[in-house]
Amino acid sequence: MSTAVKICGMSDEASVQAAAAAGADWLGFIIFPKSPRAVTLKRAAELARLKGSAKSVAVLVDPDDALLGDVLRILAPDIIQLHGGESPERCLDARHYAREGVWKAVPVSEPADVARAARYAGFADAILFDAKPPAGADRPGGWGEGYDYALLKGFDALPFVLAGGLTPETVGAAIKASGARAVDTVSGVESAPGMKDVAKIAAFIAAAKR
Repeated sequence: MSTAVKICGMSDEASVQAAAAAGADWLGFIIFPKSPRAVTLKRAAELARLKGSAKSVAVLVDPDDALLGDVLRILAPDIIQLHGGESPERCLDARHYAREGVWKAVPVSEPADVARAARYAGFADAILFDAKPPAGADRPGGWGEGYDYALLKGFDALPFVLAGGLTPETVGAAIKASGARAVDTVSGVESAPGMKDVAKIAAFIAAAKR
């Protein structure tokens, strides 16, 4: 079975079109001002019109109900990815604002982190396992750091997406180590923070789906 791919942090037309043409399954739009890949909801909606058959993912950090309402009204994403400290119950709330479901990001550095993700079963539709951010970080993801992907092997409480430090060169081995059926990259297909490289996008998708 081919691995599904999410390219996250989309902020320009060329990158969206390149990712869609290369076969990306999801395109992520980060609605969080502290991220170097942040876009407004209006801009995300404009870019999402170019996504072809890919599905849209709104990446949010501890959103309140007002923001969730705006996300639904302006972007109407297929998926909402919650990347903050949201509880299982909050994930269930957020389902009402997405067409297909909610992913909960869980930072990983040790086996106990993976085990704790099981508490989202029945509340989120998938877990996105990411690397823990550096101490004192002002945002929860997109740092380009990896971890021991083998920690995820055998996790079956609910579907999961592998993220954290993935590049065209490393994604194949990471899939093998983790058993992931879906992967996500942000900085791994950039030439600089927030600047996507269309050649790297195509190379990543090809390597993941090999």
